[in-house]
Amino acid sequence: MAVIIKYVVERNGAEKMTFTSKAEADAYDKMLDTADELSVLLSGSQLITDEQHVDALALFLAQNKDEVLIALGAKKKPTSAAKAKAAAKPAAADKLTESSPKPKTAAKEVATEVA
Repeated sequence: MAVIIKYVVERNGAEKMTFTSKAEADAYDKMLDTADELSVLLSGSQLITDEQHVDALALFLAQNKDEVLIALGAKKKPTSAAKAKAAAKPAAADKLTESSPKPKTAAKEVATEVA
């Protein structure tokens, strides 16, 4: 019998994403927190009135945080050596499920027995 550890990101009691790595779960949780903060900022601008568009844009900006920071001049473009190193890292293949972001999350560890 094997024990499988899963890290579940929850928001308002609903599962949003499941990971096999705590670091990935924490990173996803942080990205959702960033999206929430961006939603508040975008909602305050009154430029976009549709809440779904605000949430979608906030999520897009949070997912592309590094490129946004480069565009704002807060971060330098990566060199070609850094790009090669980043490409060598495995993609987030441990993601098992996903849904849209909403307020406050917590990553929790869930152990599952497999026969």
